[in-house]
Amino acid sequence: MKTAMHWGMVLLLAGTLSAQTASKKKTAAAKVASPPSATAQEVQTLRDALAAQQQQIEALKQAMTQRDSAWQQAQQQLQQAQSEAADAKAKAAAVETAGAQQQEAFGKLSSDMADVKTTLTNAAVTSQDDQKRVSALEGLTGRFRLNGDIRVRGESFFQQNAFDRNRARVRVRFGFDGKLNDSFAAGLSIATGSLGDPTSTNTTLTNFFDKHTIGLDRAWLTYQPGNHKWLQLTGGKFAYTWNRTPVTFDSDLNPEGFSEKISYDLHTKIVKNVSFGLFQMLFNEVSKGTDSFALGGTVSARLQPLGSDFWVATPSFSAIKFNSPDAILQASAFAVQATSTGTAPGATTPVPPVQVPGEGPGCAGGAGLPTVPAKTCAFGPNGITNSTFNDAGGVPHFASQFFYADFILNNTFKTPIKRLPVNLLLEYENNLSANQPFDVNNVQRTDLGKQSHAYYFEVGMGQNRNKGDIQFGYAWLRQEQDSVIASFNESDQRAPTNVIQNRLFGTWRVHPNVTAAFTGWFGRTLNTNLQHAALGPGVTAGKQDNLLKRMQFDLIYSF
Repeated sequence: MKTAMHWGMVLLLAGTLSAQTASKKKTAAAKVASPPSATAQEVQTLRDALAAQQQQIEALKQAMTQRDSAWQQAQQQLQQAQSEAADAKAKAAAVETAGAQQQEAFGKLSSDMADVKTTLTNAAVTSQDDQKRVSALEGLTGRFRLNGDIRVRGESFFQQNAFDRNRARVRVRFGFDGKLNDSFAAGLSIATGSLGDPTSTNTTLTNFFDKHTIGLDRAWLTYQPGNHKWLQLTGGKFAYTWNRTPVTFDSDLNPEGFSEKISYDLHTKIVKNVSFGLFQMLFNEVSKGTDSFALGGTVSARLQPLGSDFWVATPSFSAIKFNSPDAILQASAFAVQATSTGTAPGATTPVPPVQVPGEGPGCAGGAGLPTVPAKTCAFGPNGITNSTFNDAGGVPHFASQFFYADFILNNTFKTPIKRLPVNLLLEYENNLSANQPFDVNNVQRTDLGKQSHAYYFEVGMGQNRNKGDIQFGYAWLRQEQDSVIASFNESDQRAPTNVIQNRLFGTWRVHPNVTAAFTGWFGRTLNTNLQHAALGPGVTAGKQDNLLKRMQFDLIYSF
């Protein structure tokens, strides 16, 4: 295109020059033909015209040169524009492709986002539900607290004329308790131990590595109105709601039945609290016959006799009446987990012994008491040391009825060393329904007096609360034969009743949750002439019993 324009300009210029030359030739010919009459002025004019034409030609050349340069620039710009257009087209195509891909990706992303939104919505709903459940669980668990302990014990027995005995035992207790709402509280716990022994939660490491029994130890419900905290009503299998010691009931035994208690805090200088209570313990229900139960009442107070907390005294008095206790001597063999049962010897139609599954101490032995094989047994996990007699039909009965009058005075004294307070406990218990006892010949003796009293004394120093605490002390007990029912009181002493018992004890809080303890029991039978007296090997009636030394070494983890 540039070349055509160039030659066009050349032809136009040539045509113009040819026309001018032809005109000049005609003028010259005319001049030649005519006589030379041109003047110098005309020649100068012609020269000026030629110079002007020459200038025009030069100007035209410069213009053409500038146009060529501009054309070249335009051509270059056109080529550059074409190249850029091609690049732009390619980029547009790429952008269009990328746009399509992005559109597709956007569509997929939108779909994924919808799925994610749905998932998040479901997750949020689930999370809210879970949070509600967790909140409900936290609210539930926040109202309850776990409690329990694991105790490992090494125990040894030493007595004259008897084999030394060494055994290892373990105790596990676990439970929880807490408030259900402003008015109700509840608790439940389980513990190891023989099912036929309510006075111990120990289990001995024996019987060829077999599994050990765990049973329901407590299950109770308490009603204490929010606006009347002075009233407390409890039912089930519960911890003691009145002051007592192992003189009357073993610490591992939890009563069953009902309890009603009222308690008032006072703001006087000396009397700080007074409490009154009733309780009903149900220990044998039968479908056809008389049920066995105990009814009791108690009154207690918390005093500061000197008007300060240097001396805090807690006196209490309890009265407990047992109804139909003879059921204890006539329990079924299964109830006490006897080895076997059947018809008593001498029966008209004897029945061979039948094995009874389970565990337990079996039938309590003693003169006049049923022996295996028999349909009934005496329930005495620690032995029967109460006085008994048999009626005309050979059925055993307690010689005494049981109506406890129990007075306890517990005293705590502060010392200059805060972690070493002194504790002094005194107890006097009397069975108001005791009768004359029987001797070893099953003859009722009126000269021995009623064996109805128990005297207990304990003094100790220290406490067992925080790491590093120590506690040590001494206790003494004189408990006559029919002062209490032998089946339910302290299981670790030399004998349940008819006993003189000394006890040394000490504890050391090794860790906030770990306690090391020692207890030494040193006891003998009080009167070896009485029926069912516990006698050491080689000891006969009328002779002094050999001292039984029982050593217990404990390591206890509690939570």
